[in-house]
Amino acid sequence: MSETMSETDTLVDPVDSPVSTATTTAIEKPHTDAKRRLGPKMLQLPHMPSIPNVPKVRFVPLRVPRERRLQTLTVFLWAFSVPITLFLFLLSFTNPFFWPFLVAYWLFVLFDIAPENGGRAFDWAKRLGVWKYYADYFPCTLEQSGRWNIKVQSQPDDNPPQSYAHYPHHLPSSLFHPPHQESELDPSKNYIFGYHPHGIISMGAFTNFATEATGFSDKFPGIKPRLLTLTSNFNLPLYRDYLMAMGCASVSRTSCENILNKGPGSSIVIVVGGAAESLNARPGTSDLTLRKRLGFIKLAMRNGASLVPVFSFGENDLYEQLQNEKGSNVWKWQKAIQKAMGFTLPLFHGRGMFNYDLGLLPHRRAIHTIVGHPIDLVKTANPTEEEVLAAQKLYIDELQNIYDKYKNVYAKDRKRDMTIIE
Repeated sequence: MSETMSETDTLVDPVDSPVSTATTTAIEKPHTDAKRRLGPKMLQLPHMPSIPNVPKVRFVPLRVPRERRLQTLTVFLWAFSVPITLFLFLLSFTNPFFWPFLVAYWLFVLFDIAPENGGRAFDWAKRLGVWKYYADYFPCTLEQSGRWNIKVQSQPDDNPPQSYAHYPHHLPSSLFHPPHQESELDPSKNYIFGYHPHGIISMGAFTNFATEATGFSDKFPGIKPRLLTLTSNFNLPLYRDYLMAMGCASVSRTSCENILNKGPGSSIVIVVGGAAESLNARPGTSDLTLRKRLGFIKLAMRNGASLVPVFSFGENDLYEQLQNEKGSNVWKWQKAIQKAMGFTLPLFHGRGMFNYDLGLLPHRRAIHTIVGHPIDLVKTANPTEEEVLAAQKLYIDELQNIYDKYKNVYAKDRKRDMTIIE
């Protein structure tokens, strides 16, 4: 735009214009008079700064298959489940008929310990047909890592598998057992699934572990996972009951231990990176917050549970996020919220119900969740720092093996490889 205006200025300037002398004389006087009245600065057009390219909003065509419409609607209802449930709760106050029920419900919530005791999961709720639409929206898949399968080992791999039994000798060998080499988890044991990366909203974690849309129970029979979330979520009326019906529970230490001690197969799913990692969720990257996360490892050792790393390719690709480099004002603001409230607010956008470029719905980008092989730990009441760090090394190595094996299949367009930034 500035180049166009510069050319125009040259064309009308009587000094540089290649027009005839007569024409120049004709236009010179009004130009001089205007210059005398307005001043030279008023005639000089300002230099317009270059405007960044604003992405064009692409609208959804009218003729979209019914299947895809239902998929989008299901994801919309889930993404806005908090305001929807709060609206319904507040709406009930407008009708006196519901007031006695509201009082009873409020008393029930005050004394309800279910969020700290594994929740109230309903199998029928996890198997509702709507969740199939939800999973197919991305689509989302779930599979067990085939790193120990002979057929898979014969394929090219950046990091050929090796037995943990032959790990470096400085690791306390009495603390670890070689991991299972079958493709299914042992239903007689308890597991702590570590989910990576967090993404903006951890949609892959909900799809695979809180619903049966991807067939978790069929792939891992006998394992009863509980997806853990912030305790504050269970302070929201109706929404708390919705979460518990889907098998979600509080991420507090008491809740974790109660679930792990419920019997064989009882397991928990922890999104390890948490709020801090969500601030680094951007398409094409896998920047993890893991190095300082030792609490879930200590929890596994104290309760004799096995650690299972899980990596979801595509989780970070669902939303675009505003640049928030470390030390910037946006980053400081987000960190202040995290410190004060326990969670943070990534400034992100995805798509809308009727457009592809702007809104709060996730983009239709595939999520491929790979469940790694378990790292069995000997139950230790008071693990030492050395033992905890040794277990963490095994965990990170297994997570790295998952990523390296599948990155050229599910992350071909990555900007960089998985990185543990803190």
